[in-house]
Amino acid sequence: MTDALSPTGVAPAVSPFRPDTLAVRAGLHRTPFDEMSEALFLTQGYVYPNAANAEAAFAGEIDRYQYSRYGNPTVTTFEERLAAIEGAEACFATATGMAAVFVSLASILKQGSRLVAARALFGSSIAVFDDYFAQWGIVVDYVDAHDNADWERALATPADAIYIESPTNPMQDVVDIPFVAALSKKAGALFIVDNVFATPLGQKPLELGADAVVYSATKHIDGQGRVLGGAILGSAEYVNGPVRTMVRTMGATMSPFTAWVLAKSLETLSLRVRAMAASAADLAAWFEAHPKVALARYPLLPSHPQYERAKAQMTLGGTLVTIDIALPEGTDPHGDEAKAAAFRFMDALQVVDISNNLGDAKSIVTHPATTTHRKLGAKGRAAVGMSAATVRISIGLEDVEDLREDFARALDAV
Repeated sequence: MTDALSPTGVAPAVSPFRPDTLAVRAGLHRTPFDEMSEALFLTQGYVYPNAANAEAAFAGEIDRYQYSRYGNPTVTTFEERLAAIEGAEACFATATGMAAVFVSLASILKQGSRLVAARALFGSSIAVFDDYFAQWGIVVDYVDAHDNADWERALATPADAIYIESPTNPMQDVVDIPFVAALSKKAGALFIVDNVFATPLGQKPLELGADAVVYSATKHIDGQGRVLGGAILGSAEYVNGPVRTMVRTMGATMSPFTAWVLAKSLETLSLRVRAMAASAADLAAWFEAHPKVALARYPLLPSHPQYERAKAQMTLGGTLVTIDIALPEGTDPHGDEAKAAAFRFMDALQVVDISNNLGDAKSIVTHPATTTHRKLGAKGRAAVGMSAATVRISIGLEDVEDLREDFARALDAV
C-alpha cells in the first residue's frame, strides 16, 4: 500500500485515494524491521558515514536528516499524512498552534508590510498582531469577517498577507473564501486560513482558493487532550521556503513523540469528527428551540446568517455550538449579570467539562469573554457579536442524549 501512494510513500496533492484511506496509509515509511505501527524516532541527531557527508548535508548538496530541529522521520510521517488529507503540496509541523499562526505570517512579513485580517479571531492571534507585529512596523488592518464589501474596501490597495478563521472563534461567522481569494490575487497577498473549527474533513480552503492553511493540532487532530502541536500547509515553495527556514532557526519544531501521537490520531480523525459533528448539529437545533437560549450559532443551522455560504463551502458543520444565554429584558449583555447567568449554566453541568480547549472527545464549555477572548475587551468582543452571556460548546463523543439531559439541567439552573 505504501508504494501505491508514491515511490516514497508520500501521497501527492492529487491522490487516487480518499481522505479516510490517506489518514491511515499516507506517509508510512517502514524500517527494515517491517513494523506494523509507525516507527518512533526519539533522537536529537543523526550519524554521518564520513566528514564529507556531513559537509554536503549542511551545504544543502544532499537531502538527509541532520538534526531533529530541522527534521525527523516521525515528524515527516505526520507532515506527509496531514498534507495528503488536506491536499497540500507540503506541510511543516510546529510545537503549538500559535507557533503555526505566528510563523505562517512572520516568515513572510517585514517592516512596512501590510496584513489584512478578519476582526473575529482567537484572542492570542489578535495579541500577536497588535502587541508584536504593530511594534515591528507591520501595518495591520481589520475587516468584518462576513462582510464582502468590507473586504473589497480593504483589498482595493496592495497587501502582503490576509489572515482569517472560518468559521470564526467563537461566533462562527463564515467567510466567503473564494471571494476573498480572488481579491487576494489582485492585491498581491498570500491568503492564509485558520481551518481549526471546520477541520480538513469539513472544509478545503486550498480548493476554495486560499494559499495556505494553519491548524492547532492540539484540537481535533489530537482530539484526546494529550499533546500540543501545530501545522502550516500550502505550496512547497512557501512551506519548504520561508516557513521551514524560520521554524528551523527559531526552534518551534514539533517533538518526535508528539508527531507520533498525532500521526496515530489522524487514523481516527474522520470517525471522531463526523460523530461529533452529527451530535453538534442535533444539539444546535435543540438549543435554538430552548426558551433559555437567546441565540444558537452553528454553520449548518438554517438560521445562521451565512447558512447558504456555509453549505457551499463546508461538507460538515463542525463540532462547535455557540450559544447566548437568554437574559431578562433590560440586562446589560456585557455586564456582571450576563456573566453570572453564563457561569450558572456552566457550573451546573455534570457531564461536560469547563476548559479552554476544543475538538476533544470529551465535551467542553468555555466562557470566551473571561478566557480565550478576554484581552479583546468589551468593545472588541461586542464588535464581533460576543457578549458576557456567550458560551462556546465543543461537542465530544458522549451519547448525545446524555449531553442533552446535562444541558437541560444546566439551563434550568439559569
